Amino acid sequence: MPKLIFINLPVAYLARSVAFYEAVGASKNPMFSDETAACMVFSDTIHAMLLTHEKWATFTDRAIPDAHRTAQVLLCLSEDSREAVDAVVERAAKAGGQADPSAKQDYGFMYGRSYADPDGHIWEIMWMDPEAAAQGPEAFAAQVGGG
Repeated sequence: MPKLIFINLPVAYLARSVAFYEAVGASKNPMFSDETAACMVFSDTIHAMLLTHEKWATFTDRAIPDAHRTAQVLLCLSEDSREAVDAVVERAAKAGGQADPSAKQDYGFMYGRSYADPDGHIWEIMWMDPEAAAQGPEAFAAQVGGG
């Protein structure tokens, strides 16, 4: 069985967050969802668990930071093309998120943008040239004449 990742995120309004994550391409798994939590599936191995603040409190007694003002993590997902990166960020903005809370990154072989969900959690969306990913950025740059 492959390793799975379940990213747990506290959310203020579960229904709003489910609609947002569906808009950016995740699907809700009803088997692991109820009125306090929703399992949003990005792929066979990547899941985001959206937890109401009350449900979150059953896992930890640490305070929930205001993700609009502070950041503890930056979550990153890959896409198959630069155009797909742009499309995800555009869908996020149309669904109530904030486009590009972090600066765009364009290194030629790698392209990235970001969005913040309605609760302020930042997701970075990136594409990397498959050859650069296989060889490493320095080797790829040298091969194409950049280094």
